[in-house]
Amino acid sequence: MNTSLRRSWLALALPFAAAFFSLQAVGQDFPNRPITMMMPYAPGGPGDTITRVFAGAMQKQLGQQIVVENTAGASGTIGSAKIARAKPDGYNLLMIHVSHATSQAMFKTLSYHPVDDFEPIGRATSGPMVIVTRNDFPAKDLNEFVGYVKANASKISLAHAGVGSASHLCGLMMQSALNVQMNDIPYKGTGPALTDLMGGQVDVLCDQTSGTVPSVKAGKIKAYAAAGKSRLPGLPDVPAIVEAGVQGLDINISFSLYAPKGTPKPVLEQLTAALQKSVADPEVRQRLEAMGISAVTTDQARPEALRAHLKNEMDTLVPLLTKAGVKPN
Repeated sequence: MNTSLRRSWLALALPFAAAFFSLQAVGQDFPNRPITMMMPYAPGGPGDTITRVFAGAMQKQLGQQIVVENTAGASGTIGSAKIARAKPDGYNLLMIHVSHATSQAMFKTLSYHPVDDFEPIGRATSGPMVIVTRNDFPAKDLNEFVGYVKANASKISLAHAGVGSASHLCGLMMQSALNVQMNDIPYKGTGPALTDLMGGQVDVLCDQTSGTVPSVKAGKIKAYAAAGKSRLPGLPDVPAIVEAGVQGLDINISFSLYAPKGTPKPVLEQLTAALQKSVADPEVRQRLEAMGISAVTTDQARPEALRAHLKNEMDTLVPLLTKAGVKPN
């Protein structure tokens, strides 16, 4: 190779080599300072607890502190936007649930795109839903519940934690599956809705087991069905909705982890590995099970699985909101 050709080859190769070794260095150096994990909802709720469980577990794997930041408001979009705009270096993460999939259907303008502006790291939890009622609801079992709702839907009040919430989506899916229209009663959170259900002010609620199971076990409300294809480990005597011949009501709420778009692949790989070790941690699984939810499998705690899960949620839930007449704000 003559001198001129050698110089041309080096001029082309050196930038690529520098970029390669720079990328390697990023992976080897990460993390060297605390990481922020955004929880875009208020402190004290199930999502906040889940985030703190995983922050504690993942920091053991990564060897750096993970600080949970709560930035609530606008169905999780304020905190999500903050992470979308953050430097893509692995030090700013987002833990969020189904609202990430429905955000475009809820808001006319978003400062971010839920797919294009984030890197999926993996799913963390799988949270089933359960249909509960006030204690004196007039049905002795699931079959009677289905028959009573079909015959009296216009008289029944269906509580939920606000438009776009998990309980709202479950309620919409339940009404679609039963081909009925109940009276929609929105609240500013699951807590107030559950309080009124226990007090008998509203009739029905379909929500996550993390919030409802303790009240069921305490005898404050009644559980009629798991909103899915199988019974719940925490409520083994409560049938799955399919046992009454009802199809089309299968909803499961996952909390999942994302990073800003452009986060280097070696960093994402380290974060995914830490998440996978965390979902397999017996202590993590035990703490989640006490809340009535489950850690996902290690295979589900990876980018490809989360990408497919998010697409499925968007394809299923956005049309559900549109059909229900929900208009973006």
